[in-house]
Amino acid sequence: MLGFVPPLPQQPGRPPASGHMIVCGDDALARRLAVELRYIYGERVTLLLPPGRDPSSPETPLTQRGRAAALFGRMSAAMSRAGNGSGTTGGNGATGGNGATGGSGDTNAGVEAVRIMEAPEPSDDALEEAGIDRAAALALVYDDDERNIRAALTARRLNPRLRLVIRLYNRKLGQHLEELLDQAAAVAMPGIDPALLDASTTVLSDADTAAPALAATALTGSSKVIQAEGLLLRAAERPPPRSGERADPGLCTLALLSSTTNDPAGAEGSDSSGDEAPRLLPDERAVAETTGRGTVVLEAISRADPARSATRMGGRGAPLAQIFSRRLRWSALGFALAAVALVIASLLTTEDTALHSAYLTVLDLLGMNDPAEGAPPARQIIQILSGIAGLLLLPLLIAAVLEAFGTLRTASSLRRPPRGLGGHVVLLGLGKIGTRVLVRLRELDIPVVVVEEDPEARGIPLARSLHVPTVIGDVTQEGVLEAAKVYRARALLALTSIDTTNLEAALYARSVKPDLRVALRLYDDEFATAVYRTLRTAHPQALTRSRSVSHLAAPAFAGAMMGRQILGAIPVERKVMLFAALEVAGHPQLEGHTVEQAFRAGAWRVLAIDATPPADRNPDLAALPPFDPEGDATPPPSGLVWDLHPGYVLRAQDRVVIAATRRGLAELLRRQRSAVPGR
Repeated sequence: MLGFVPPLPQQPGRPPASGHMIVCGDDALARRLAVELRYIYGERVTLLLPPGRDPSSPETPLTQRGRAAALFGRMSAAMSRAGNGSGTTGGNGATGGNGATGGSGDTNAGVEAVRIMEAPEPSDDALEEAGIDRAAALALVYDDDERNIRAALTARRLNPRLRLVIRLYNRKLGQHLEELLDQAAAVAMPGIDPALLDASTTVLSDADTAAPALAATALTGSSKVIQAEGLLLRAAERPPPRSGERADPGLCTLALLSSTTNDPAGAEGSDSSGDEAPRLLPDERAVAETTGRGTVVLEAISRADPARSATRMGGRGAPLAQIFSRRLRWSALGFALAAVALVIASLLTTEDTALHSAYLTVLDLLGMNDPAEGAPPARQIIQILSGIAGLLLLPLLIAAVLEAFGTLRTASSLRRPPRGLGGHVVLLGLGKIGTRVLVRLRELDIPVVVVEEDPEARGIPLARSLHVPTVIGDVTQEGVLEAAKVYRARALLALTSIDTTNLEAALYARSVKPDLRVALRLYDDEFATAVYRTLRTAHPQALTRSRSVSHLAAPAFAGAMMGRQILGAIPVERKVMLFAALEVAGHPQLEGHTVEQAFRAGAWRVLAIDATPPADRNPDLAALPPFDPEGDATPPPSGLVWDLHPGYVLRAQDRVVIAATRRGLAELLRRQRSAVPGR
């Protein structure tokens, strides 16, 4: 996956320049984020990693620093190719504890390498050595929430003006922490601009960022959903039109899929796919001239439901289907039909009323000792048959009582996949990512079967509370996927943290069901491309997708570090498109231009304008507008205007929602900086 990079001799460290950015973390997200800030936004970056090997990949000989250096070297080589081969590649090794990454040669195309440091914890000394007092922003993206919180409190004390971006899985705790740190910044900087205060602390979750895209891969023709001020933006994949047909552009075309989408030997497009790669934000001419490519279009905009939550499988409460088995229910139905038949026979053969016939039949079934002495033979025969049927009632009642007690006893335990289950999604892994994806799938009312090796995994209590069928076992062991009914499933989501485990599960599932829809969580682009090509060649009729959580989440974290409000990110194959909220003021590419003139093909497109007066605007467009559910029947109307006239002139006081590529958003920021005096 990533080759070993031999370390170079330690080089003398140099103090970071003012306004640099610091990234602290212990997994792939930290490395991806450093790459995003350095090679996309052009920022000076210090990366603080723990010493030793990467705990998430114990099978590789690379240390955290070595894996980061390898990633930076590959990105630097790509930048060199983009610069027509000018310059030489920076060194091929990792630095010493506080040295700069580099080696024998200049950096590629004028791109300075990332400064890598090692420290067990983001302590006062480590942060001060990283230049916390002169830094513009700090990202704390450790996998442990507690470590991120401690480091955030320390960083706010050392530099109250620092912009903080914090990775937290606990969303409620994140809201309280954000308010606390913002209050600390307001106390340290009286009179601070409210807009700057709102951007001083941002709490994000990589699981929340990636979950919608990962869940969408399990659905054929599903939409990617972005939320803005209580509205849902739906971006849907559409297949290429047939000969003589014209593709429906929806509200606008966001991307053209790669030319190899329908080629079994083709690669799923990424930044390194060249002309075959997907094209983000194409203009109308490119869309009209392109043939044989699918599209991603902005399909619809609808009101979000603030009260919607994940639902239990099988509904709420305790219906009979969950308490009693199907065999017992069929037995009870047969007994009831036999009793009705006896009542009808008694009514037809005697002159009794219907009520008296039913009464006598019940007495006979229960053996109430009312012999039919002196009665007609037909009545006596019916009484004998009723007594025989009554003998069957006792074991039926005993079975019902035992099953009811058994259901109540196991109500707090995990459900097993029921017989006859089909059309479900098999979800592998209930860590942070898998748990969020499970919630998303249940919100969409999609049946799910979970496979998890650790019975104490983070998402097990959630699966139990939602009554989601769960199989405890190693997915690589024979019989585990069969227990999850994978041969009847509609899709497989392999979301464990180990690439090889995900691949092994996907290959085995395809051997059981060749046309199974498969989505893999894979970190490395080159490894993902090789896997994709192999699976597409072996199973050309089945849909295969690969996604990297760090690749999906890093752009949102980088945008937050730049002070931008990222509403969401959607994957277009292995590229990422961002949706962001921007103030028009200070952006010369937007201010004073019409919507049509502001569009930059392959970079950004204005989708909506916030018509709300600046004083009344909701500072967080990604959140639902506040309203009283008891006093208001519906949420207040959104101030976002989506039906934009191409001739509308963007004003400095406007706030817009844009779709942008990573490089497009970085260019907007650089132009804004150059337009501000003194920058």
